[in-house]
Amino acid sequence: MQQYLPGSRLLAQLLSALLFIPFILSAQDPGTPLINSRLTGIVLDARTKEPLPGAVVNIKGTTHGVSTDAEGRFAFVTGQKFPYTLIVSYIGYRKTEIIAAGGHIEILLEAIQSQLNDVVVVGYGVQKKSDVTGAIASVSGPLLKQPVSSPDQALKGAVSGVQVTQTSGQPGGGVSIRVRGGSSIQGGNEPLYVIDGFPVYNGPAGPGTISGTPVNPLAAINPADIESIDVLKDASATAIYGSRGANGVVIITTRKGKADKNNVIYEGTYGIQSLRKKIALLNARDFAVLRNEVLFDTNPAKGPYQYLSQEQISKLGAGTDWQQEAFRTAPSQNHQLSVSGGTQRTRYLLSGNYFNQQGIVRNTDFSRIALRANVDAQPYDRLKVSASLSLSKSDANVSPAGIITALLQMPPTATIYEPDGKYTLRNPFENIFANPIATLNEQVNRSAANRLLGTAFAEYTLADGLQVKVLFGADVNNTNEKNYIPATIYEGIQSKGIAARGTYNAYSWLNENTITYNRKINRHTFDVLGGFTQQEFKSDIVRAGAEKFVSDDLTYNNLQSGSVPVRPFADATAWVLHSWLARVNYNYNNRYYFTASIRTDGSSRFGKGNKWGYFPSAAASWRVSNEPFFKPLSHAISDLKLRASFGTTGNLEIGEYQSLATLYSLGYLFGKEVATGFAPSRIPNEKLGWETTYQYNVGIDAGFFHDRLSLTLEGYYKKTSNLLLNVEIPWTSGQSSSLQNFGSVLNKGIEVGISSRNLTGALTWNTDFNISFNRNEVLTIGNGASSYISGNYIIQAGKPLGSFYGTVTDGILQAGETTAKGRYTGSAAPKPGDRLYKDINGDGTFTTAADRTIIGSAQPDFIFGLANNFSWKGFHLSVLLQGSYGNKILNANRQSLELFTGQQNASEVALERWTVNNPGQQIPRAKLDPAPVFSDRFIEDGSFLRVRNVTLGYTLPRSIIGKLSALNVYLSAQNLLTWTRYSGFDPEVTSGSNISPGTDAGIYPVARTVSAGVRLTF
Repeated sequence: MQQYLPGSRLLAQLLSALLFIPFILSAQDPGTPLINSRLTGIVLDARTKEPLPGAVVNIKGTTHGVSTDAEGRFAFVTGQKFPYTLIVSYIGYRKTEIIAAGGHIEILLEAIQSQLNDVVVVGYGVQKKSDVTGAIASVSGPLLKQPVSSPDQALKGAVSGVQVTQTSGQPGGGVSIRVRGGSSIQGGNEPLYVIDGFPVYNGPAGPGTISGTPVNPLAAINPADIESIDVLKDASATAIYGSRGANGVVIITTRKGKADKNNVIYEGTYGIQSLRKKIALLNARDFAVLRNEVLFDTNPAKGPYQYLSQEQISKLGAGTDWQQEAFRTAPSQNHQLSVSGGTQRTRYLLSGNYFNQQGIVRNTDFSRIALRANVDAQPYDRLKVSASLSLSKSDANVSPAGIITALLQMPPTATIYEPDGKYTLRNPFENIFANPIATLNEQVNRSAANRLLGTAFAEYTLADGLQVKVLFGADVNNTNEKNYIPATIYEGIQSKGIAARGTYNAYSWLNENTITYNRKINRHTFDVLGGFTQQEFKSDIVRAGAEKFVSDDLTYNNLQSGSVPVRPFADATAWVLHSWLARVNYNYNNRYYFTASIRTDGSSRFGKGNKWGYFPSAAASWRVSNEPFFKPLSHAISDLKLRASFGTTGNLEIGEYQSLATLYSLGYLFGKEVATGFAPSRIPNEKLGWETTYQYNVGIDAGFFHDRLSLTLEGYYKKTSNLLLNVEIPWTSGQSSSLQNFGSVLNKGIEVGISSRNLTGALTWNTDFNISFNRNEVLTIGNGASSYISGNYIIQAGKPLGSFYGTVTDGILQAGETTAKGRYTGSAAPKPGDRLYKDINGDGTFTTAADRTIIGSAQPDFIFGLANNFSWKGFHLSVLLQGSYGNKILNANRQSLELFTGQQNASEVALERWTVNNPGQQIPRAKLDPAPVFSDRFIEDGSFLRVRNVTLGYTLPRSIIGKLSALNVYLSAQNLLTWTRYSGFDPEVTSGSNISPGTDAGIYPVARTVSAGVRLTF
């Protein structure tokens, strides 16, 4: 009856109380009952402060015990005298003893994060943590409570083997994630995300109409809706996803309602964001001196004051601080309301979210409205059904491309406005770029996205242990981008206004059909999975635009009023993936575990002869601590498991139609008319196949002193072969290159994870630490090549991806050294003060092309994260540190700011430049040479240690909050402190490219945020 009636729990508790009355009375003198103490209390979750109904409270040394009610409350009327000890237990929580001295008592139970009966989410199911044979890490609790705009940002510093780097600090901006290093050169390197069972690859999703960094598609998902994130790292765990598992799998599970527990929770935060640091640049006076110096060096006959006189320079002042004008202190706010509950048969969760983040660069922002409905039901004993649906609408004003670079380079002697009040159009000197404040204020650069993501399944039990499951899912994304450049700013003045609109529609549907069989026969336990899945994706893009508008008032809303139409663009793509999968888990006597899986994928993306790929894996583990001979050590080593695995996974993220011959349209003259025709853009490759990753993994899981201290140690070897590369082919083919399977890349490393419960009792202190060492190496490139150069990077056998390729500085040419060393400056007419470079090839002279070498790598020596969580009475403090060591950053901003040409602003180090009176050895002279030489001067140490998050919260006592179930207030700070030698805005930066990671070229900086919040539970 209890599972059908909502009020049956209360009724059962009343009946139980009535049944116990005779026993209570019979234990006392019926004439004069012996009552020595009365005690009331409440049992709460130590982290969330939510009540725990059904917790058992016993008086130690007696048989007297009670259970908490639906609000977590209990009461004792007993013959025991104070003080006495209470023993409190609840499933999934650590058993706690507490001394009662009278009055009302509040008991906080701590969830057992490492208990072996906990389950982790794996591909197409769940497993007990004790049964896992692969490398899987979980993120939950305080790490998921960070105020982030997208769920992928919650992985920063949280999981060993996972490097998370910001690609843009733009509100709603994305991150680049590498699980155990990057393996692909031209294919995708991001992990596969599985959101409530639906696989999603987080690539750019938009029509390409706006300028600047696209909005992160995962920002459509409300992070507050997430219950847990599980990261599958080795091939044993990821091979069940086959052709999409090579880069790791991130499984996101959203929150569900709980039976007999109806909650209404509101949480709101408000924060203030600010720039961490400004770049030190020249002020107007110093810049004027620099420009005079450059002009004099170019043409001495005109004298030393060709730009401004000394009197004019003295009157300049500091000039325009373009960074100060563009950056701002910006607010952010987040509001979350959820309603959850249910019965034993039906559970539900409904939530709504509003998130708004203003950018620290003016006129940039991101907002999201999200709704979620999760329902789980069991209408019949054999049938379970579940549905998860999320809807979101997001809007963003995106920073146009090049804004940060322009802010740094715009001369301080230039003004934002002319004397007549109109914008200064551009840099007044030879280096042409637009007024960045005018661009930010006037250019319209908007992106709006609507996303629906949902799954629903039905699971039916055919027989004991035998279930069939059918799942359907859909992911629908509609993105609209709008851009308008008015005629009043430099970018639009020649075209009399430029308008563009674009629409991107994407639809993906999924069907999974699986059957599982679980059986235990004596000491043998089997878990068998088999299934067939199919997924189809379709997208289309439309762009249109116009130029030469009579008025800017209608912006992009009236394209037909532009007298010059821009050539429209439309495109459509589709792909299909069909898969068969099987997995067997075997467990003998909770000591020996074996897992084997295979997945067969058929993809439309590959050539006719390689449509299908086969991805097997196998793993085994030995639970040493369950062996009889281990019992004498169990008091010190409470758990010990050894693991090993091998498997094969693939990578299909190469885009559509790469194996086919394709055409592109172009205009040409046919007589006196311009006609449109087609020309080949790609030759076919019927043999185009998968990038295949082979991975070995060994691991140790150990628990010490009743799991007060736990250790996970992983070692892996991960080789990716048949890399997809554009290889040069003979010009007689009509094309210069063809996408083919060549080359291989290796990643190998060690991961360490340590968790400890340092203090228990009234004051609790838990620590989680992880550190990862990965070594990346290009093994072969194929087609007879040993290396190839791409911009400032080189891909070379024996070296890691992300190797910087440039020159090596060797001091400054001094007076009297021109004859002996002038040939090492790279200048046709060397002068004292020019920078010297090393002659790498030893031919007796320096040239930029011939004297380059590897000058660093974007790959870190190690990355780490350290989380500490403290609780004392109603207070909770969490501190997350994150860091990276050994990686280098190409500071492209610094490279442009150290040209000293007088055509743009310069770094403050220009004050130390070489002059006749200051013949320094590090900073070259000012001269009109706008061609930068890429050197080790601009490769900086990107190591950093960051206080990623600090949160201090307090749960108010029940005597104050009245009828509320819980009330928590907190202060939080993100990116509070950063220790680094990097001279740029922020060391946590990358371009996100496979070939050129670690480049900082005008990337929107990450903000420091301080916020306050409140959480109310009704």
